[in-house]
Amino acid sequence: MNILVVGNVIKDIYLNLDSRTENFETDKNHIKWLNLAFNAEEHFFFNRNSNFGGAAVTLEVLSRMNLPTTITGSDLKMTDDGFITNQSAKTYRYILVADGNPCYIAPTNHEITNFATPDTFYDYIYIDRSALLSPTAVTKISSYLDLSKNTKLITYLKDQNDTNLNQLAPQSDLVFYETKKPDIPPEKLIHISETNLSYQNIHEVISVERIDMMTHLSAYSIAAATILGSFIIGKSVEESLRLARINVENSTLNSTLNLAELQEISDKQNPEENLELIAASLVLAKKGILAADESGGSIHKKFEKLNIADTYENRRDYRNIFFTTKDLENYVNGVILFDETARQQADNGQNFTDFLISRRIIPGIKVDQGLEKFENSEETYTKGLDGLDTRLREYYRLGLRFAKWRAAFEIHLDEQGNILTPTDHAITENCRILAEYASACQSAGLVPIVEPEVVYDGYYSIDQSASITGKILDELMKKLADYHVNLRACILKVNMIIAGKQFENQSTPAEVGTKTAEVLKNHLPEDLAGVVFLSGGQTPEQATDNLREIEKNGPFPWPVTFSFARALQDPALYAWNGDNNNVEKARQAFLDRLIANTEVL
Repeated sequence: MNILVVGNVIKDIYLNLDSRTENFETDKNHIKWLNLAFNAEEHFFFNRNSNFGGAAVTLEVLSRMNLPTTITGSDLKMTDDGFITNQSAKTYRYILVADGNPCYIAPTNHEITNFATPDTFYDYIYIDRSALLSPTAVTKISSYLDLSKNTKLITYLKDQNDTNLNQLAPQSDLVFYETKKPDIPPEKLIHISETNLSYQNIHEVISVERIDMMTHLSAYSIAAATILGSFIIGKSVEESLRLARINVENSTLNSTLNLAELQEISDKQNPEENLELIAASLVLAKKGILAADESGGSIHKKFEKLNIADTYENRRDYRNIFFTTKDLENYVNGVILFDETARQQADNGQNFTDFLISRRIIPGIKVDQGLEKFENSEETYTKGLDGLDTRLREYYRLGLRFAKWRAAFEIHLDEQGNILTPTDHAITENCRILAEYASACQSAGLVPIVEPEVVYDGYYSIDQSASITGKILDELMKKLADYHVNLRACILKVNMIIAGKQFENQSTPAEVGTKTAEVLKNHLPEDLAGVVFLSGGQTPEQATDNLREIEKNGPFPWPVTFSFARALQDPALYAWNGDNNNVEKARQAFLDRLIANTEVL
């Protein structure tokens, strides 16, 4: 097994500057600049580290995974103690670090990657992130692949406009890409952001004290090389992504982990502990969860009401209003997305999943597939269990870390006012489905939000709402236990206890607060990760007033917060009205509702 890495070796010089604020120059635009030709007596750097970067990082990772590796045009070698030797770098890059923030200084004219047709057989050719290929080099590589039929080509495509590299993508057995998805079969693609290595996230993973030892540039190379090495030795996609994350989080200069160290850390990681941490992060105090997961049919009804064309672009623009609202991360811990939205892009070109992660917001996904009637009945169950495991694995690879599944229960009364529905059968079957979904989520590494909703648009009293909701919660907790769902990594999304919208005696906020607290405390175990409330068709102001009264009836044994959709979105939807000239007005309307709800927590 041998690997040829095609790429450039770079010499990285790290300068960690002191924190002075004087001795800066001010230009005609009143912008301050540090004069880099400084006198060492007036300004100094704490330390200077240098190391090989670019393709040398790939060499280091693969060699430490016990995979024989050679770099084109270079005699770089790994010593037995894990350090790279010789001075073959032609390109130098300076990385200045001041107050934990790196600045990169690199040559304008990049070195063209040398490629000479090998006279030996290679099992793999890897086009490294650092490669800059000429048309001649591309032709040579393509010709070599035609002759060496068993050689596999792995390509790192960081720039969609690199026409030379694009020519090799169709011949590749695997493509890493950072930008727009190449036009090749999806089974050959690994989006490098699947390892959660966006620029912003790297600064969260690597502490300020270590920023002089590694940057997001080398992190991308470490991640891709680890995934490549893991594939070669037979690891699954999920395990490869996990090992890549571990390597990035634990690497420093000249110190990526070897295979044994990677496996040891991976084996020690407790998936349940990680899920519990995510669940706890979703219900942190003074913040809620935004539900932006309307299905195609639901959002069509919203738009139709305001005569907004239900187009792909309008749906993207609408969701973009919420996700790009200023300071969103100060008011929400997570956002529930719809499948289409999870694959769309924000204004800056990032897909929404990565964009939310960069704002320290946890992205989640609605995974149920809507309601279906039971045979010979008007009652419904929620479909979507078929193929769920496959969908969950894909969502995990896309960077989503929690999921949501809704079951709906309608209360109907007979002429004497007795409850006809929901029946015991509908309650039992929907709770079983919720539990099966929750178990599948935790197996796939996602935190489940289980949502049994008593539909608000009905005719029933607040006491009947309490009775039915309590009965549903009892059955749900029993089914979750039957399916061995870890409640510390499971969140309940539930209706407030309130009289139906058609009932003659409407509930006051004080009544809602008292009854809701009573039902929750009497029917839920203490080890649940948290409880979040749906608004369920209440007006924005009504939902906020009721939430305030529920909070007054605390404390509760678990965190309690909101996960509203319409009660947060509707003011913004009406302000926007399908016209992007109204985006700022819509963002402000949305922000006003966020502030109003977080203030009552």
